[in-house]
Amino acid sequence: MGAQLRVYRQKIKSAQTTKKITRAMELISASRIQKAQARVKASGPYSRAVTRAVSAVATYSNVDHILTTEAENPTRAAVVLFTSDRGLAGAFSSQIMREAGELRSRLEGEGKQVVFYLVGRKAVAYFSFRRIDVEQAWTGGTDQPEFATAKEIGDALVDRFVQPTAEGGVDEIHIVYNRFVSMVTQTPEVVRILPLEVVEGVEAPPSSEVLPLYEFEPEVDKVLDGLLPVYIESRIFNAMLQSAASEHAARQKAMKSASDNADKLITDYTRLANNARQSEITQQISEIVGGADALSSAK
Repeated sequence: MGAQLRVYRQKIKSAQTTKKITRAMELISASRIQKAQARVKASGPYSRAVTRAVSAVATYSNVDHILTTEAENPTRAAVVLFTSDRGLAGAFSSQIMREAGELRSRLEGEGKQVVFYLVGRKAVAYFSFRRIDVEQAWTGGTDQPEFATAKEIGDALVDRFVQPTAEGGVDEIHIVYNRFVSMVTQTPEVVRILPLEVVEGVEAPPSSEVLPLYEFEPEVDKVLDGLLPVYIESRIFNAMLQSAASEHAARQKAMKSASDNADKLITDYTRLANNARQSEITQQISEIVGGADALSSAK
């Protein structure tokens, strides 16, 4: 009984230590989520404004541009995955991997070769373990994104997009990231950012209405050429901020669940320890009473 009681007490101590760690991580994530939410909220209007500008120029002009023109026979597609550098965030990274796998199957079913660009150590470890080739990877700072990283990713994607497919270029660019909905919900999103599919923020006019004519200074091609890297960088940076906010929320939720589980373990092991201690006391009393009875019978 004594050995069993020591085991229960050791388990209680381990659960209490674990709870201290998970509680501290929960509080850290809770303190960072507010700033992450503010950065997402601040970047949203700019990202939407750039997308509307690109959409307006592309919609109200009759110029074929690489930004909006679909390739006749697309053969290569780039997929950018946004995961975390650290774990202990529940299904944050695993659901991105699952969405990326489904996207890869769909694109390969359409006859397209998929090349991957990875953001976050979890994605790098996942692809490295499965020996899947990647084009380029960025690690570090996923919980606090910097615009310089988004610009570097955007430059790499634009270079591949404007490059001919025969020379290693891509015809499409997709991003897969967790969109921050609330502290409880983070939804994986799959978005094709190039070629531009949807006219965001520009409502289609009635069929009877004649589209207005615009004059561009300089030419439309130059306007679109200038907007292309700005559009890509803004969408990439907004996805990084959404992913960072989602990571903090997912980690806070996971650590709260871990703390609650530690409380439950402490309660269960305390009950078992009390039962073991009571059994030990009962046994000792029984031995004393039995010994006293034996001495009385001997007399």
